[in-house]
Amino acid sequence: MFHYPVTASDIIVLPFLPPATLPTPSAQGHPRLSVVVPAYRCADQLRASLPALRANDWPRDDWELIVVDDDSTDETTAVATALADRVVRVPDGPRGPGLARNLGANEARGDILLFVDADVVVHSKVLGRVAACFQQDAALVAVFGSYDDRPAAPGLVSQYRNLLHRYVHLESAGPVTTFWAGCGAVRRDAFLAVGGFDGTRFPRPQIEDIDLGYRLHDRGGAILLDPSIGGTHLKRWTLLAMLRTDLRDRAIPWMRLLLDRRTALSSGPLNTARREQLFAAGTGLALLAALAAVITGHTGAAILAVAALVGVVLGNLPLFAWFARARGVGFACAVVPLRLLFYVISVTGAAWAIGTNPFRASPPTRNAVSASSDVASAPSA
Repeated sequence: MFHYPVTASDIIVLPFLPPATLPTPSAQGHPRLSVVVPAYRCADQLRASLPALRANDWPRDDWELIVVDDDSTDETTAVATALADRVVRVPDGPRGPGLARNLGANEARGDILLFVDADVVVHSKVLGRVAACFQQDAALVAVFGSYDDRPAAPGLVSQYRNLLHRYVHLESAGPVTTFWAGCGAVRRDAFLAVGGFDGTRFPRPQIEDIDLGYRLHDRGGAILLDPSIGGTHLKRWTLLAMLRTDLRDRAIPWMRLLLDRRTALSSGPLNTARREQLFAAGTGLALLAALAAVITGHTGAAILAVAALVGVVLGNLPLFAWFARARGVGFACAVVPLRLLFYVISVTGAAWAIGTNPFRASPPTRNAVSASSDVASAPSA
C-alpha cells in the first residue's frame, strides 16, 4: 500500500539497514512522517544534520529517515548508512535534488513527506510542528519554514545571504502560493497528484521546489509558510557562487517558468512580490540612465541614475534596519552593495530570459512520480 515500484535502472536501495516499520495507524493518532534528505558529496554536513533530525522530540515510531545519495564520491553513503533508516543511491549521478527527492518519496511510507536539505540542522521541535500544522488544517497540502538567524558560516556574504532568506520568509509568513524544500512538508497524496518534483526540467539545484508549489496551488491546495519550522543553514557562500546561483539557477529559470505560466507581471510571494519587482525595475532604470550618462555626458541622465538607486536603497530600509538589529549598523551598511547587486543580477536574468524566450525550445516533458508507475528517471549523464 505504501511502496510504489521502482525499476532497477532508476535507483539502488542499499540494504544496510532494515526498512523502518511505521505503525498503521499511529498509536498516538499522529500523521506518520517520512523525512527525505537528498545528499550529494556532503558527508560533513550529514554528520551534523542527521543527528539533529534523530534528536527531534517527535515519537520515533511515527517517522522514518530516508537519505537519497545522488551518486556521491565521498563518505556520504557511509555517514548516511550509520544514521538513516534507509539509504537510496542514485546511479549515474548526480541527477539533481528534484529526482533524488522523488526517489525518496517513492520509498517513503509516511502520510506526510518532510523534505530537509542535507545542510540544514533542524530545530528539535520541527517534526512535531509540521505534524501539528497538518492536524490543525485538513485543507493544508504543504507547509515550509525558514533558516534561523544563526547561520553557521562566517563571512559577510554567507551571513548576508542566509539572513536575507530568514527576513524574506518572516515577511511572507502565512498563506503562500509557492514551496521551499530546504525544510518543507507535503501531504503524500497531494505530492503524487501533481507528479512530484520536475527533475527533468531542473536537473540541478534550481527552483524545482518553487515549481512544485505553483502546481500544488494550481490544484487548489493551501500552502503555509511557518517560520517556526526551520533550522540552521550550514552553507558557506562566496560572492562568485552567490552571483552564479542568483543568475543561472534562480533569475533565468524563474522568469522562464513565469513566462510559461503567463504570470511574469503578476505579483507573487517572496522575491516576486510587487515591491521587489519595482526595486528591480528601479535598478534597471538606474543602469540604463548611467549608461546613457556615460555615452552622452548628459547630466540629467546621471541624476536620474543616482535618484533611482537612492529610491531602491530607501525602499529597502526595513531590510537594512532588520540587518542592523541582527548584526549591527556596520553589517547593515556593508550589505547595501550586495543588495543592489542582487537587483542587477535579477534584472539581467529576467532580461535574458525574456529576450531568448522566442528562441527557446519547449520545456522538456516532465517525468512524474505516481502511484501507478515507476518513478521516472532523468536522462543519464
